[in-house]
Amino acid sequence: MIRRGPLAQLYPPSWPAIVTVGIVLAVIPFVSGPYVLSVLIAVGLSAIVAVGLSLFIGYAGQISLGHAGFYGIGAYTSAILALRGVDGWATILIGMAITGGVAWLVSRPTLRLEGHYLAMATLGLGMILNIIMIQWTSVTGGPSGLTGIPPLTVGSLVFDADWKLYYLIWVMALLVIWGFRNLVHSRVGRALKALAESEAAASSLGVPTARFKEMAFILSAMVASLAGSLYAFYLSFVSPSTFDAMASIEFLIMAIAGGVRSVWGAPVGAAVVTILSQAMKSVVPALFPSAGGEYSILVFGVLLVVILLFLPQGIVPGLARGVLTIRHRWTRPGDSGSAAPGGEG
Repeated sequence: MIRRGPLAQLYPPSWPAIVTVGIVLAVIPFVSGPYVLSVLIAVGLSAIVAVGLSLFIGYAGQISLGHAGFYGIGAYTSAILALRGVDGWATILIGMAITGGVAWLVSRPTLRLEGHYLAMATLGLGMILNIIMIQWTSVTGGPSGLTGIPPLTVGSLVFDADWKLYYLIWVMALLVIWGFRNLVHSRVGRALKALAESEAAASSLGVPTARFKEMAFILSAMVASLAGSLYAFYLSFVSPSTFDAMASIEFLIMAIAGGVRSVWGAPVGAAVVTILSQAMKSVVPALFPSAGGEYSILVFGVLLVVILLFLPQGIVPGLARGVLTIRHRWTRPGDSGSAAPGGEG
């Protein structure tokens, strides 16, 4: 039996935490306006991508700057097929299969690289996919994108309103989080943790490191594709600008900011970055009317540096460690009073 360490004991168990978050999210549409709902939908979509990216970064010990490309493959596959009359749910599955195939093909050469070389290779992959979305005009609609994507349906239920898609997207997000948590606590997850700590040591212990890195990459790409498909059905519109290199950087910051070794790190990071992005859109133009889009890169860069300086393991593990420290000080024998016996007076 594996004993949970002090820090791990602060993380809530799977089902109660997921059910609690689910109940809170279920109530929000009744007490909030359309703007809050749209922000939370964006958080849910980003959280799905960030959870998959956390698996690849935090547990496989690799880094990717190209996941916006996989996000785009899912969105465009669903958009193109749905506009041709294919069932929406089938388009999601087909998108995930195509994305998994693309990830498998590119994983063979790229995952032989390490560190900065792998990051550059995945960044190049994302840029190539974005260029295809722009240049393949006859299929993707070019820079203008595709419009009029029909909504998802389940029998007579049509997901044609924001509140319906809000519930759908967050149910999917919670299922992904639940699956991610189960995976990292399985035998495969323990092997991935060993891989992240030391690839050489894991390999010497018999862990097939190449296969596990490939599996984590493909799985994270397919999860990004799922989010992309849901995005296409949410907006009924897709365009290449949504899936550019900046989007990949934002997903990376979400995963790192929240904590790549924490199940709840990805959704928390997605919420922080999404809300910050929305705040910048309203605050920065008011303060600096001549500022362009580059300010967002600057702010996200500063955010990442601050988090890495003060919370190197991410927001969720950092806060959990802070709570653990406070709890330890309050419960330490002899510290129940205002001053410890023989301590500071």
